[in-house]
Amino acid sequence: MDDAASAPPVRRSARVRAPELAGKGGWLNTGGAAYTLAGLRGRVVLLDFWTFACVNCLHVVDELRELEERHRDTLVVIGVHSPKFPHEAEHAAVADAVERYAVAHPVLDDPELTTWTQYAVRAWPTLVVVDPEGYVVATYSGEGHVPEIERLVTELEAEHAAKGTLRRGDLPYAPPEPEPTVLRFPGKVLLLPSGTFLVTDTTRHQVVELAEDGETVLRRFGSGGRGLVDGPPGRARFQEPQGLALLPDGAVVVADTVNHALRRLDPESGEVTTLAGTGSPWRPGDATDGPARAVNLSSPWDVTVWQGTVWIAMAGIHQLWSYDPAAGTVAREAGTGGEQLVDGPAKEALFAQPSGLAVTPEGLWVADSESSALRRLGPDGRVRTAVGAGLFAFGYRDGPADEALFQHPLGVTALPDGSLAVCDTYNQALRRYDPATGEVTTLATDLREPSGAVVVGEDVVVVESARHRLTRLRLPAQALGPHTDTERSVTGIAVGPVHLDVVFTPPPGQKLDTRDGPATRLLVSASPPALLRSGEGAGSDLSRALETDPAVGQGVLHVVATAAACDADPEVPHPACHVHRREWRLPVRPSAGGTDRLVLELSGADGPGGPGGAGGASGQTPYPSL
Repeated sequence: MDDAASAPPVRRSARVRAPELAGKGGWLNTGGAAYTLAGLRGRVVLLDFWTFACVNCLHVVDELRELEERHRDTLVVIGVHSPKFPHEAEHAAVADAVERYAVAHPVLDDPELTTWTQYAVRAWPTLVVVDPEGYVVATYSGEGHVPEIERLVTELEAEHAAKGTLRRGDLPYAPPEPEPTVLRFPGKVLLLPSGTFLVTDTTRHQVVELAEDGETVLRRFGSGGRGLVDGPPGRARFQEPQGLALLPDGAVVVADTVNHALRRLDPESGEVTTLAGTGSPWRPGDATDGPARAVNLSSPWDVTVWQGTVWIAMAGIHQLWSYDPAAGTVAREAGTGGEQLVDGPAKEALFAQPSGLAVTPEGLWVADSESSALRRLGPDGRVRTAVGAGLFAFGYRDGPADEALFQHPLGVTALPDGSLAVCDTYNQALRRYDPATGEVTTLATDLREPSGAVVVGEDVVVVESARHRLTRLRLPAQALGPHTDTERSVTGIAVGPVHLDVVFTPPPGQKLDTRDGPATRLLVSASPPALLRSGEGAGSDLSRALETDPAVGQGVLHVVATAAACDADPEVPHPACHVHRREWRLPVRPSAGGTDRLVLELSGADGPGGPGGAGGASGQTPYPSL
């Protein structure tokens, strides 16, 4: 006997009239049409309240695909996009997400949460079933409800067919034409030993090898269709892959996100095999350790190698797992499965959609996207938060880590000096966190949804996911060498007044460029800020009177000096001009008998390891002569 036919009727809520649909952002996937519930009378309507940053919402989008297909002539699914983050309220970003995640039904963009409020929705995702007469009959929160919803849809079809209130027929679905870009919403990037790049071409369900220029396609792995199929590059199939990690044997692990699997790609032969996962998502009660091919995973978003095993950012259940290639097993390593920001022993800590991983000697760093945080799992087995304060603490702010803010970061990359580059995805920026100073700064802005990055020499190559490309940026000098703060002895400075002098002598043949105002600039700050009673801030004079607070004890003075100089030859009509810039991090302790004068050399006399302390000589960056 058919299980559905023998099951008891689905429990329904009291019938209440469904509020009309309204959203300031308008409609997507409708060819310009605006739908109303009144115009959809006679059909079963399923409203999916979602937001594109929420991985559980993305799970529901995938769960609904087969339901939509099986009931295409009676069921209308409408996504009601209801943002959490400011970036999600931008219409262009919603349109990108609809294409990125192949949402194959009409979407109402509701940036002001108008319809969300009318339906008293309180959680992402929420599903609301409206019967053919326009009444709400059931509401579900979370994922995993599609089997029950399908039973309810089947009941409503039969009930309203008998009453004569069911209207059949396909609803037009009119997605926009995608642009013919080389990559389409790429996810993560890996530098291969050959110097070429592997990139997950997420929306096209492929892994792509690009030449050293980051643009020329050398090979594509995967047929381009959705699926979990092993085999040679033209037959294998992925489904929205994301993270990549290089194994010691030269093979690459691919986080095959929507297949809930780890795949192995052989860069030489192009052969793809499955390492872990069953193709089904993890559900409460499922095993969290055991043979890798027998345990369900949940939206693995990134992978990296640490302590001899492959670590997995298991975004779908807010945990960190490991895969042991030698034993062929997986195991939960950190996170309870609850979604929150809680530090402590790894198995007791809570994460919120971990989506990026990086390794330094200090441990495993995690871009914890839904808490807008940067976290670290140390070798001691404890989780600590470097930047971030909770699920709704987000924004854009540089400065001390306990005050800095990110907005839904998806990637983190270790830099040569031991600091971290954070793909601050919804702030459209690349940020830097320095564990030595506890400071967050900005490396670059105007990046469209950066989601991953890799260091190449003195550059960092960033995945601009929403611009469908890789972008190469030059790293600042201080990010290229090892920290010297821990290598230099702490300088004893006078209690109270201290005079700072930065000495700049233009190189031979150059002179200070004062045509448009002061040619020099000095920026001084301290960690902690209370170390300086006065003297912090920016100014044009390379000398500064400082006053220290002895009660603070040891701290770090941050000094950044710049000077503009041009070629001095009067016979040259358009002299070349240069900016000389240097940054110092000076460990100091106010004490009786300490020096009352600090002298720093900008012109490069104190090279690496000298009194400048930032590592490397001063740089000369040409800028155009006006």
